[in-house]
Amino acid sequence: MDTRLETLVSKHNVRLHSHDVRYGSGSGQQSVTGVSAVEDSNSYWSIRGTSDASCARGTPVKCGQTIRLTHVNTGRNLHSHYFTSPLSSNQEVSAFGEEGEGDHLDEWTVQCGGSVWKREESVRFHHKATDALLSVTGEQYGRPIHGQMEVHAMSSTSQHSLWKVMEGIFMKPSESPTGSRDYSHIHTEF
Repeated sequence: MDTRLETLVSKHNVRLHSHDVRYGSGSGQQSVTGVSAVEDSNSYWSIRGTSDASCARGTPVKCGQTIRLTHVNTGRNLHSHYFTSPLSSNQEVSAFGEEGEGDHLDEWTVQCGGSVWKREESVRFHHKATDALLSVTGEQYGRPIHGQMEVHAMSSTSQHSLWKVMEGIFMKPSESPTGSRDYSHIHTEF
């Protein structure tokens, strides 16, 4: 039940990124990093509902709504837990699960200013289970992912935990509630 495919960019101007490279320490799960490259398909994430609450295609994501972010190329969900991140010693963020199915540690609450997440708005992603925010503070990896920045979770709110959508595909609802197609509404929400 994918709602939209997006690239999320941090205040450090890096895109939320993943690939089938595992951490050499901590959880050993698929790594999540930040990259500056615009054209990398490993930076696309699908915004999905949780196992308890679906996210119907074309429905705006509400501020305060809990979602899952699924990495498009590997099918693993953005995930966090109490493992220590490799560079900054903050909380590790990884990609976990298979084909969009994972566990409760894949759930993030969208923090934004209005009633719904709007395209031009910076938001925060609050990890529901550990009470931490998705963040990037500038630490860079060496081999095998040279130059990519560490993405981690932190308990404090700062500019490092702000994210904004850049590239993406918004999927409109296939039908209006009355059953006929209506594409006259200009969508600015997510």
